[in-house]
Amino acid sequence: MSNETSGILYDKDIREPLFGFLEETYGKVRILEEKRTCSARADVVMITPHMKPCISSERIKLMAKKDDKTNVMRVLDGKKIEYRAHSYEPDATMTGEEIAALLHEDADKVFKTLVTQGKSGQYYVFVVPVKEELALKKAAKAAGEKAVSMIKQKELLPLTGYVHGGCSPIGMKKQFPTYIHESAQHYDKIFVSAGKVGFQIELSPQDLASVTGCSYADITEDGI
Repeated sequence: MSNETSGILYDKDIREPLFGFLEETYGKVRILEEKRTCSARADVVMITPHMKPCISSERIKLMAKKDDKTNVMRVLDGKKIEYRAHSYEPDATMTGEEIAALLHEDADKVFKTLVTQGKSGQYYVFVVPVKEELALKKAAKAAGEKAVSMIKQKELLPLTGYVHGGCSPIGMKKQFPTYIHESAQHYDKIFVSAGKVGFQIELSPQDLASVTGCSYADITEDGI
């Protein structure tokens, strides 16, 4: 006997259309916990909001005021390098992989920028996929240093002009030797910070190399 003719309302009759409505209206739904009390059931869910529409550099030129652009965008515009700007609602607890999910992109294509200092005192910039960790020994070998260490968070802004969560390899106060993980070469486009929390830019790895003078190297723990 069908659900309609029996007059019985089953869990799937409510759950599936409800989740469908939530995903269509608000974003991706993920069940965190299922709770049951006697015959009653409740789902604890997390909703990842839909990505804000991405904005091409051409549209930014037509619609945005000059002050709305980040320093990274101005550098790329000045060098006539093609890119796309993406924005999302920033959250201090958001991981790089969660940002990739908001962009609806593979986390392997979304990169984070890390700043280190070598034994010699020279600063180095390393760009790695957000889900990977920088291997300091490999980083030191790539840079020709005996060792490198991460700089303190409080040193980031005065050194680079960028804050934690919005650090980009493009447009720092001074261009430091820069190394990007070799996996970037496998993609037509990759994502890096646009120099402001809540903003990412999408560009070709070749253009990133052109503007930063970076070298490719195996610099992650797993060596992806």
